[in-house]
Amino acid sequence: MSLKQRYRETIQPKLLKDLNLSNIHQVPKVLKVTVNRGLGEAASNAKSLEASVNELATITGQKVQVTRAKKAIAGFKIRQGMPIGCAVTLRGERMYAFLERLINLALPRIRDFRGVNPKSFDGRGNYTLGVREQLIFPEISFDKIDAIRGMDITIVTSAQNDEEGRALLREMGMPFRSN
Repeated sequence: MSLKQRYRETIQPKLLKDLNLSNIHQVPKVLKVTVNRGLGEAASNAKSLEASVNELATITGQKVQVTRAKKAIAGFKIRQGMPIGCAVTLRGERMYAFLERLINLALPRIRDFRGVNPKSFDGRGNYTLGVREQLIFPEISFDKIDAIRGMDITIVTSAQNDEEGRALLREMGMPFRSN
């Protein structure tokens, strides 16, 4: 059973009851997932940007957007319009497929993994997770990467507060730390 199907059939009715909501449309749901990677070295090394774009495209299965500097910062040797990162926004089927792979395959592959931080919510029910290396995703092979780079994964939900967002992600199987 896919994550989307499980959400509709079991998670949604359970959250409706657990959160004491009166309407099925009040139940929090995942709206989008953004995967973002900042590349400071892209200013001096164009190959790192190309490698990152290819890696994110492989991980997410979607075209990657190159992010550019809004203004020049002399201290970092960055000029306006220079590529400094890449990002992908996932919605719909691809979002659910990515979340399923993240929760069931990638996170358990992290060394000494004890769960993700349950406090990384932003106050409005959205969750951000930093990943230190791209090798946790099964699509990336160790031989094909030039450097180990991390990324930020933000899960945007329709939850009104952190408690609702935490309940939604816990039901979806997100392994939160218990301390």
